[in-house]
Amino acid sequence: MAGDLIYAFRVMRLPLLDADGSTIGRLEDIVIIPGSGRGLPPRVVGFVARSQRRQIFVNAARVASLDPDGARLRSWDLDVNPFKLKPGELLLGKDVIDRKVGDETVSDVALAPMANRSGRWEVATVRLGRRSPLRRRQSYRVVDWEQVAQLFSGGGEMAAEAARIRDMHPSDVAQVIRALPLGQRRQLAEMLEDDRLADLLEELPEADQIRLLEGLDIERVMGVLDEMEYDDLTDLLAEMPGDQRTRILDAMEPEEANVLRRLLSYEEGTAGSLMTPDPIILGANTTVAEALAQVRDPERIVSIAAQVFITQPPFVPPTGTYLGVVHFQRLLREPPSMTLGRCLELEPTLSPTTTDREVAERLAAYNLLAVAVCDEDERLLGAITVDDVLDRVLPAGWRQRRRHEVTR
Repeated sequence: MAGDLIYAFRVMRLPLLDADGSTIGRLEDIVIIPGSGRGLPPRVVGFVARSQRRQIFVNAARVASLDPDGARLRSWDLDVNPFKLKPGELLLGKDVIDRKVGDETVSDVALAPMANRSGRWEVATVRLGRRSPLRRRQSYRVVDWEQVAQLFSGGGEMAAEAARIRDMHPSDVAQVIRALPLGQRRQLAEMLEDDRLADLLEELPEADQIRLLEGLDIERVMGVLDEMEYDDLTDLLAEMPGDQRTRILDAMEPEEANVLRRLLSYEEGTAGSLMTPDPIILGANTTVAEALAQVRDPERIVSIAAQVFITQPPFVPPTGTYLGVVHFQRLLREPPSMTLGRCLELEPTLSPTTTDREVAERLAAYNLLAVAVCDEDERLLGAITVDDVLDRVLPAGWRQRRRHEVTR
């Protein structure tokens, strides 16, 4: 179907496949939002699917391919929380198909691949049907979506604004959000997907994050926090009132809550409070091919995917004895069958009590994108990436100053 029009009515009958091609559900509807600018077509943000007797949302970014065999996911991860339509979103099957346009009825909607956006789709044309009293069968015609734009205009001004910022970098979205009154900020937050809202929160000061989250119900808050990086989530939780922090930690999976409690135990301004506890950690007998498969995971941020850390088992912090690191470039130079133990490098590590200033100096001195944090027994606790250090050592209020520079 790539490169061709695909009709919604057909998509809404496709199986949902995992990364191996096994059926795990079936698509039931298509979620769209208005175009991100005047004259731009509505676009697909995801799909409603039924899996394990639940109606769930599948983000379009998680779909690797859409063809006659089904919608195949990029990875095995699947959010099984019940589907809930956000303000500004429309369902093609429920809200558009079968609607009246004058004396005609929408019978189907054609989707086209978005230019320069692999795997993304937008509304192209609409198929309209009319039943004549002189004919037993309906007659049909196909029109450009702009001729029936009123079908896709639900949500009003704030929905249009939400659509406009969905493709912007989270840092730029943060500048837009900070310029709005609190009520409108919360309206936009309601309209963003969990992962996009999480990206936005990571670009805002903790005080602004808390004010945005206060406008959401606890179920939505947990969905958003689940998408945040550990280090940013730790900073946010540290700024929350104690009762609010306790309520959120109690609502999390016990294993994840324990990781966050450990991170919160480190003093502010230390390596322990800066680190992420989930870098790529593998064993010495793991092959280069297996390591590259981990690096390719699109869910990993660039600075984390730039290297893999090698330890003895267990491979979850606190790990077994830390052995060294293999950088991405080295992985590309070695044969796929080579084991990581034969190509690792020994680099200096940090204690969790190291100051953030010393962390910055170590990264700069050794030209690193990330550095390992180990305890006194040389067990890996996590890693600190250069982007987290920059965020910590830049002067307070740098985000606000950047907003003024952008809007001048």
